[in-house]
Amino acid sequence: MNNHHEQHNEIDVDVILDPQRVEAGRPVSINISLKQDNNAVSLDTVHEKKMHLLAVNDELTWFDHLHPEENKGPYLVEETFPTAGKFLLFVDFKPQDGEPMVHKHEIHVVGDELSEKIEFQPEIVAREDDYIITLVNGRELNTGMQTLAFTVEKEGEMLGEKDLEKYLGASAHIVMIETKSKDFLHIHPVSNKKYPIYAEAHIEKAGNYRIWVQFKISGKVHTVDFSVEV
Repeated sequence: MNNHHEQHNEIDVDVILDPQRVEAGRPVSINISLKQDNNAVSLDTVHEKKMHLLAVNDELTWFDHLHPEENKGPYLVEETFPTAGKFLLFVDFKPQDGEPMVHKHEIHVVGDELSEKIEFQPEIVAREDDYIITLVNGRELNTGMQTLAFTVEKEGEMLGEKDLEKYLGASAHIVMIETKSKDFLHIHPVSNKKYPIYAEAHIEKAGNYRIWVQFKISGKVHTVDFSVEV
């Protein structure tokens, strides 16, 4: 099991946006500084990157997975937010000799907002290009230690783990966020003979969750999403 929960910690995480007024459809630079007792924090490389940045809108209908790069101290990445409204940034990192940590940062984007609110509906089947991905046990999830078992099908053929390429050092990357509390889990699968994507996660709270899965086949990274009740 390899999942990162959001948690508070002694490390100060400072997120600076340039420009400070973020507009929908226009690029913005995101600068992230980590300090502990006014000293810079050294990070371990986890899944080929020192920092993972997961960005979502408040409705959890939009998702992006970015990797800020160190730039003379701060970590820097550019993003373009598609609509106006509230967005959340989850900064995922592991200090050297420390435990994995997640910092949540809220930003507001101006411009054209979503035209309609989308009601939550459970969905355990996703389609991307020619692939059909199914969260097999998506209607059976409870709190506590749970497995997440996914099948991947292409043109009637069920694919195995060997058909997936490593993406950032793992067969896939999985993110779960609860719709109201915004509780966050970043999960990495383990090898399984039956399922190409198989993971274990400790789900602390009941609720409605959005799930994003990223996997790589033939050099292309695919991102699919699901909605489940826990």
